[in-house]
Amino acid sequence: MTGPVQRRTGVAVVGGGKMGEALLAGLVARSGPGEVVVCERSEARAAELTARHGVEVLGLTEAAARCRVLLLAVKPQDVDSLLSALAGSVDAGHLVVSVAAGVPTARIEAALPAGVPVVRVMPNTPALVGEGMSVVSAGAHAGEQHLDEAEALLAAVGAVRRVPEAQQDAVTALSGSGPAYFFYVVEALVDAGVLLGLPRTLAADLVVQTAVGAAAMLRDSGEHPVQLREAVTSPGGTTAAALRALEAHGVRAALAAAAEAAHARSLELGAQNPSR
Repeated sequence: MTGPVQRRTGVAVVGGGKMGEALLAGLVARSGPGEVVVCERSEARAAELTARHGVEVLGLTEAAARCRVLLLAVKPQDVDSLLSALAGSVDAGHLVVSVAAGVPTARIEAALPAGVPVVRVMPNTPALVGEGMSVVSAGAHAGEQHLDEAEALLAAVGAVRRVPEAQQDAVTALSGSGPAYFFYVVEALVDAGVLLGLPRTLAADLVVQTAVGAAAMLRDSGEHPVQLREAVTSPGGTTAAALRALEAHGVRAALAAAAEAAHARSLELGAQNPSR
């Protein structure tokens, strides 16, 4: 697309799935529905988003004409068809922010007109409750101001960090997939509570609130996890016995192996031909 760069404002959230709605809700809560529109192919889902958040639903071309920032929240397998439809409607005055897992900025840039700034984001599902961890990386045409804008957008649903794009696969393994690791541990501990004779609902309450409290201590205390762990561990006590059992069963090594497996799979998916 050639011609003068137009001046636009506002954000278009392209894709109204769970992550798209989480981002949409955070943006609406921060600045109101007037600055945000949504693009959603399903009429039923679009009507649901309008009813729930008060946002206007637009077609892709109209949204690109009105909004400067295009937040792509579609599945990785839908990215190429979306970019093909979008290519004639964007220019270097836009900012494209992609939360499509595993899709490199170079692939997005290649499908769009020259000079369009692209920022890649790896969010995670706690964004659904405003406690997400999003990590942003700049593409070839994105500068500090574009990263600042992307950070401001993602801050509506949690914390944000910047990394070089080469580290995004490691980020995926740690925080992108990370919530599932914690859910897995919680599931196992609840089962252990049942094995020890507790009602399942009580065991779940105990484990979930313990997880919430431990996470808050990690975030707010400023202390290293080792210090916090040692503060709970009395010599010869119950916690020491439990930790000895965790080490004997290789839990630390298993977690490292899990992250390595997720990292390898992320690299594999990113290297696959997008037409497959």
